[in-house]
Amino acid sequence: MAGPSTNAAIALSLRENGMAHWLRIGFYKVGPFFTVTALLLTWELASRLELVIAFLLPPLSVVLLRIAEDMVAGQLPLDIAITLYRTLVAFVLAMVIGISLGIVIPRVASIRWFFDPIISIGLPMPKIALLPIFMLWFGLFDTSKILMVAFSASFQIIITTWSATQNVEKELIWSARSLGASNRQILWEVIFPASLPQILTGLQIAMPVCLIVVLVTEMVMGGQGLGDSMLRSARYVDSPGVFAGIVEIGIVGFCVIRSMELIRRRLLVWHQETQKEETTV
Repeated sequence: MAGPSTNAAIALSLRENGMAHWLRIGFYKVGPFFTVTALLLTWELASRLELVIAFLLPPLSVVLLRIAEDMVAGQLPLDIAITLYRTLVAFVLAMVIGISLGIVIPRVASIRWFFDPIISIGLPMPKIALLPIFMLWFGLFDTSKILMVAFSASFQIIITTWSATQNVEKELIWSARSLGASNRQILWEVIFPASLPQILTGLQIAMPVCLIVVLVTEMVMGGQGLGDSMLRSARYVDSPGVFAGIVEIGIVGFCVIRSMELIRRRLLVWHQETQKEETTV
């Protein structure tokens, strides 16, 4: 039977372990913000102390003031809305095409015969090199931008979905067949849920690709948006405007990636990876 001293030691150990647990959580949650803050302070000091010419690296405070001015003027919300509109429409188009082909290709021999060499050649190729063709075929407006972005992102989604649906454990499929499930039921109730985590990983990779290609198309073709605004600042040698564009793009990209992570958690609330995240530090 444990004595009072033993009970006190156990209580102290539990208290210390609890403090260590919360310290670890705080470190992993807050630590990255300290890193970013340190970089931003270094940026401000390097410019203020003239370690770097202000034209090449304007002070962070000046850049933030420029962002605030664009926000008040209404130009920044408009640019963000236009860029996100093109990104999201292209992403949805790439998602529909990519997931559909990724499911069908490994199951229909004729479709696999047709698309396999196209995907093998197109996946490693820099798709943005085909932008002049899209401009020639679809003009200089949103249609060509959206199609260019969807084309660039769809390859990754096709390959990820193809691999995910092919690598589903055979035992799951055999069990479903033994219970009398049809091919359609096996596809939608067994194969698709089992491959959903990997498909979502492909979508998480494709979303930043969509944003990057949208920005490139805006820089090349114009038509408003964050990319066009940033390039206009560069043309007029507006250094604060260029760096404001970089900060704005970084914040938008961060929000987009975080949104994809939240969507993944919502869709995989039933999956073991979500349960693991909730029970481990």
